[in-house]
Amino acid sequence: MPGAIYAEGLVKTFGDVRALDGVDIDVPEGTVLGLLGPNGAGKTTAVRCLTTLLRPDSGKALVAGIDVLSRPDDVRRSIGLSGQFAAVDEYLTGRENLRMVAELYQMRSKQAKARASELLERFGLADAADRTTKTYSGGMRRRLDLAAALVVSPPVMFMDEPTTGLDPRNRQALWEVIQELVAGGTTLLLTTQYLEEADRLAHDICVIDHGQVIARGTSDQLKARTGGERVEVVVHEREHIAVADGILRGFGKGETSVDEHTRKLTVPVTGGAKLLAEIIRELDARGIEIDDIGLRRPTLDDVFISLTGHAAEVEAENGERHDQQEQDGRGQGGRGRSKRSKKEPQA
Repeated sequence: MPGAIYAEGLVKTFGDVRALDGVDIDVPEGTVLGLLGPNGAGKTTAVRCLTTLLRPDSGKALVAGIDVLSRPDDVRRSIGLSGQFAAVDEYLTGRENLRMVAELYQMRSKQAKARASELLERFGLADAADRTTKTYSGGMRRRLDLAAALVVSPPVMFMDEPTTGLDPRNRQALWEVIQELVAGGTTLLLTTQYLEEADRLAHDICVIDHGQVIARGTSDQLKARTGGERVEVVVHEREHIAVADGILRGFGKGETSVDEHTRKLTVPVTGGAKLLAEIIRELDARGIEIDDIGLRRPTLDDVFISLTGHAAEVEAENGERHDQQEQDGRGQGGRGRSKRSKKEPQA
């Protein structure tokens, strides 16, 4: 049975560019799918197709059990969308922004007022509720944008790089809000280039590149594809590198990598913390002084590099960001007016 968000064979082209090339997505109800990929990979295009802001050239898509192509209006009533750029009216107060969105969804004035107050409190904006949003910080605007996307408590949420540009404290706060939503039963598709974010929030991860899904699985499953544990040692004296190399070879499960400049040696191992303790004892017995030693496990950064050939890029190129800002739907169900640039974006 298809999940709360389901896509099969989605294709979208812009001229000669095939932004989506047969993308399949399945997100079970009440879970988070992290959609990862380089800039221009197709992440934002996939979100736009699933949220009715773009019509795919071919393929099938269901959101909350509703056909995206044949019943787009019903889909919009069932989703929340927080885009890459906070979609708030800077000349209205925070309270007025939320009441406006509520009334657009035909809430009665009393109900809209109550819902706005509830969300302002929940997102830590009550003290600034009656200030114009042009006085808000970037983190406050992002929280207000997410609050607006939740005015009607949608069962399905889409968040397109929601924490890009936020400082660590505001990013942490937003993560906590997202975890509360999912604990309450919300289904979430999250695009991000912060790999720590996907590791923290996503039940499953889908890596997309050149418009195609190139890997999927849990964080642990994807990490397992890049290899197992490794021990990294930094010796204090350069002349001890050769001896340390010999010791590590005796414990390792492959060739030792040596960086003469940093005096760091790395070797793949199996055995975890118990093996690490044995290596430390042997180095000490041989009189090898060390500056640092640790057992490292693969990270999502390692996965990303192994799958795409390069590290994740947190900031997009100026031209792409401009196109995305022009094209993004402004929040829940395409809140506000979506502009069109002359050239469609690649992702």
